[in-house]
Amino acid sequence: MASIKFGTRQGRGVKGDQRRGIALHLVLIVGLLLSVFPFYWAVVMSTHTSTEIFSYPPKLLPGSHFDDNLGKLFDNVDFFGSMFNSLLVAVSVTFLVLFFDSLAAFVFAKFHFPGRRALFALMMAIFMVPAQLQAIPQFVIMAKLGWIGSMTALIVPAAANAFGIFWMRQYMKSAIHDELLDASKIDGASFLRQYWHVALPVVRPGLAFLGIFTFMGQWNDYAWPLIALTNPDNVTLQVALSQLNGVHGTTDYGMVMTGAVLALIPLLIVFAIGAKQIIADLGKGAIR
Repeated sequence: MASIKFGTRQGRGVKGDQRRGIALHLVLIVGLLLSVFPFYWAVVMSTHTSTEIFSYPPKLLPGSHFDDNLGKLFDNVDFFGSMFNSLLVAVSVTFLVLFFDSLAAFVFAKFHFPGRRALFALMMAIFMVPAQLQAIPQFVIMAKLGWIGSMTALIVPAAANAFGIFWMRQYMKSAIHDELLDASKIDGASFLRQYWHVALPVVRPGLAFLGIFTFMGQWNDYAWPLIALTNPDNVTLQVALSQLNGVHGTTDYGMVMTGAVLALIPLLIVFAIGAKQIIADLGKGAIR
């Protein structure tokens, strides 16, 4: 009798785990659908005219006007030229941020020097300053340097940031063990060799996240490029797409959504590459 009761309880436990697993998967599926629907809706709207977009009931299936919206988009803005400008800025800033922020974070995390805490506190105070308050002094500095109107005004001020240094410092403090650095010192490794051959291979997941975060921030940035790029023919993609609002006195939402959908493609590619890198490096770390 005891064995039968035990088997019954065990069977109930297995069924309970299966039910919880099914419920969890249902919740995840619902969350996935809610997350994907805005992207799907944007694609659907890019295939319809403005009249069809605002029709009732709303159209949930793709239409047949994508080619027309695409042609009107290319006629109204220099899409590929502005996309190239955005790629130039986003890629340049991402690589500079990954280098300078990780280098500064390595120093803050693993080396002791006079004034380290004061410098880190000052950096965190700068981190608390809203970006809107930095726009005017930043514009004055760029104007005195003669960089207003060029991509340099977008790249150089964003080459390092307090968030990236803080994020990488916190990551390095736990990921890089002091024994690794001590062993590299015994082998005669210089500071740069310690940074390049010891620190960077260990913190690749952190760098991948910072790279995705930085690229997305620069790609979607609108306010500062609008201020700094005074030449309307030399703008980034977000500024160019904003010019589509109110073209010819009205807004063609099908054309606008077509531009928005095309602007999402580089972000999806970067996110896919970065997420794959994060998962692969985390898996290697677990095996080690």
